[in-house]
Amino acid sequence: MSVLAIDAGTTGVTAVVVSPDGTIAARGYQEFAQHFPRPGWVEHAPEEIWQATLEATREVLTKVDASELEGIGITNQRETILLWDRETLGSPRRAIVWQDRRTADICSRLRDEGHEDRVAELTGLRLDPYFSGTKLMWLAEQEPHTWALVEQGRYAVGTVDSYLIARMTRGLEHVTDVSNACRTLLFDLTTGDWSDELCSLFGVPRDALPELVPNWGEIAVTDPRSFCDLSLPIAGIAGDQQSALFGQTCFDEGDSKCTYGTGSFILTNTGTTLERSDAGLLSTAAWRSPEGELTYALEGAIFVTGAAVQWLRDGLQIVGTAAETAAIAASVPDSEGVVFVPALTGLGAPHWDPHARGLIIGLTRGTTRGHIVRATLEAIAFEVRDVLETLPNWGPGLLDSLRVDGGASANDLLCQVQADQIGVPVERPKIVETTALGAAFLAGLGTGVWSSTDDLRETWQLDRRFEPGADRGRADAAHARWIEAVSRSRGWATT
Repeated sequence: MSVLAIDAGTTGVTAVVVSPDGTIAARGYQEFAQHFPRPGWVEHAPEEIWQATLEATREVLTKVDASELEGIGITNQRETILLWDRETLGSPRRAIVWQDRRTADICSRLRDEGHEDRVAELTGLRLDPYFSGTKLMWLAEQEPHTWALVEQGRYAVGTVDSYLIARMTRGLEHVTDVSNACRTLLFDLTTGDWSDELCSLFGVPRDALPELVPNWGEIAVTDPRSFCDLSLPIAGIAGDQQSALFGQTCFDEGDSKCTYGTGSFILTNTGTTLERSDAGLLSTAAWRSPEGELTYALEGAIFVTGAAVQWLRDGLQIVGTAAETAAIAASVPDSEGVVFVPALTGLGAPHWDPHARGLIIGLTRGTTRGHIVRATLEAIAFEVRDVLETLPNWGPGLLDSLRVDGGASANDLLCQVQADQIGVPVERPKIVETTALGAAFLAGLGTGVWSSTDDLRETWQLDRRFEPGADRGRADAAHARWIEAVSRSRGWATT
């Protein structure tokens, strides 16, 4: 018995097969294109996401016996919003990605109209271009002919999970879960359902939205004609960060994890209690059981971390691969005063400034690529520290360790700098692809591969524990310099 997990991320789709012992038996991967039609705009072609999903799945199926698969779990980039034709499944336009900043003015307008407090009360979020609701409002205002077909019921609206399930089921299912729904600005965290009040505020027909289903259980069944000759139950869904929380087996209140992906996301499980933050953290739904119990989390969302390394590779072209960054950064003892604020798409938690822009400061004639690469890794650690210091369970004796995952967590230097900055051990599991692992765990619970979360806990294995260094003064001085650089990056883009 094994489970197939599809991880539809921001830059590509990973397919993995997970065995009952929690190990990854096989994997496939396919990148898809990033489209940047204007500064601050980020789009994906839905068909390219779908084709990448098919290619990654076909690759993994060449390495396993498909008859051993019990079910499918899906995890995805969350706030990205898509439209598609309910009959043809074709999309009338490209998806607007979570990193996209085009709705900054709409957010300012809604804030000026006095809506932010009520939106925050209902959703646990804030008025920021990050979230889906303002993207839909922009579409209605800027592309009225397309939006008219949403209002007429021809086009469905959804996040990436909903779109993939529609494609996998040949259009029979239009569903999502609470972890994706709660990122749209259209979901009421208290009632656990779509909000008529919020749908009215953002001008989104409730009928266009997907049906809400539990995070595990038999949710839908794939159509073999559409999805790689597979007829399997789709038995688990979760947005990528909640999926990683689940994959790290953070099932108890107070358990925390940090995922280093395109961005970095720190989540702490708050149990069945909906906790609010006054320090820039988001209240969010973590998952809902088939019995209806809703688990919540607090989240710090950092927009650009791994994407900064990708920019070094593709934009500046000063590294060949992300894997090189550890060695290049280690070629210098420190950044020699260089600080990089990777606000390439604005700043997320805890600063929340869509008008901030990237900044590299402290350059001299002696600056080398090693200093810039090291400053990039340090920036990731500084950003995570900024978020952790706003958590209610942060402080001496309160947080025993931080579990990390995602591609960049394989970088030993980053993990050590992170431990030095936060002053507590950083624990890296043997399997760092915990986003996909979480989707597999959910699907496995839904199909009986695992009988309980206790079974899942037994699969977690430590790879390495990074202990913080003794020189707190030096770490704090570097962080103080970072805070000064952040202040200089803010408010740079006025439109």
